[in-house]
Amino acid sequence: MNELLLLLLATAFVNNFVLAQFLGLCPFVGTSGRFDTATSMGLATAFVLTFAALLSYAVYHSVLLPLDLAYLRIIAFIVIIAATVQATEMLLRSISPILHTAMGLYLPLITSNCAVLALALLAVDAQLSLLQTVVYALGASLGFSIVLALFAAARERTEQADAPAAFAGVPLALVTAGIMSLAFMGFKGMGT
Repeated sequence: MNELLLLLLATAFVNNFVLAQFLGLCPFVGTSGRFDTATSMGLATAFVLTFAALLSYAVYHSVLLPLDLAYLRIIAFIVIIAATVQATEMLLRSISPILHTAMGLYLPLITSNCAVLALALLAVDAQLSLLQTVVYALGASLGFSIVLALFAAARERTEQADAPAAFAGVPLALVTAGIMSLAFMGFKGMGT
């Protein structure tokens, strides 16, 4: 149990997909303009990350390995991710059409979010068990959602700030992301 908690916290904070591994930067920058959109995107990505990792583990260990087709894992994982995103989009459209409209183009872009594919590949390469894979996915989801929400909140605040013209907009957002990355680096020494 302690090992799983450590895996969850390490994935969420120490090895954060966005700030430490630089994965998922497109939705990080693209959907972080407003806090409500960012939290919605974080939840949708969290669902897709977790469910796609679970399905990828199952397909890899029950189909690809027994048939000696492990070299097809990238293709299989991409198909799984695309199907998961489509299912999420249809579910979101039926449950909350307003949220589906607000997410707009960014929801289908989860398919091309490299963090989702990287999570499945990293979990397989690390030879994690099914439970460890789910915890790893939950940690990555938690970290992604926290960073996305914090960055969106910071961007909303910096838009109201009286910044020099050279820093207004994207430059100030990139400086903010850099400072957040440095702050998350403070977690590196924990647990040792």
